[in-house]
Amino acid sequence: MSRVLLASNNKKKLEELRRILTPIVPGIEVLGLGDVPAYDEPAETEPTFEGNALLKAHAALAATGLPSIADDSGICVDALNGMPGVLSARWSGPAKDNHANNVLLLGQLEDVPDERRGASFVAAVAFVRPDAEDEIVIGEMRGSVIRSLRGTGGFGYDVLFQAEGYDRTTAELSIEEKDAISHRGKALRTLAPMVAKALGS
Repeated sequence: MSRVLLASNNKKKLEELRRILTPIVPGIEVLGLGDVPAYDEPAETEPTFEGNALLKAHAALAATGLPSIADDSGICVDALNGMPGVLSARWSGPAKDNHANNVLLLGQLEDVPDERRGASFVAAVAFVRPDAEDEIVIGEMRGSVIRSLRGTGGFGYDVLFQAEGYDRTTAELSIEEKDAISHRGKALRTLAPMVAKALGS
């Protein structure tokens, strides 16, 4: 069985990535950071999602020798010139508090009319392995920021993001519905054939 390391400690993100990747890449065993000896994870210091994803993937590869996948993702709000962007997880401070991030973002958009509340969830997913060229893909989900927090599913900004064509937030969608349209799902489905080819699946 081929093994690949997913460089994440975020349990919900790990579940989402495993759920999408495993059926597409037969015979793959997806390990999380909890399955390997601890190492110093790099700070997300790059100005782009792609840069941070590559940074995390290369750190995982260097520490473990395993082919490694890492993602960096966030919400980019039109009225805030694309912010929070790469700062999404730390928007309200270094504690990475999802609820505080959501409350802060809603407050910042309080006076923004509905027609100007457009936003995108963006994910960059990197795949690196020894002696091979890096692979990196981008997925995007367009939608808008609603005016209150709704739903109990998902994580991060899902409770305030409504994808185009839906009248529910991504936190109110079923797992299957969200996986079909999510930024991370799109990126992973693009990356999966590259992973399968590289690992000989």
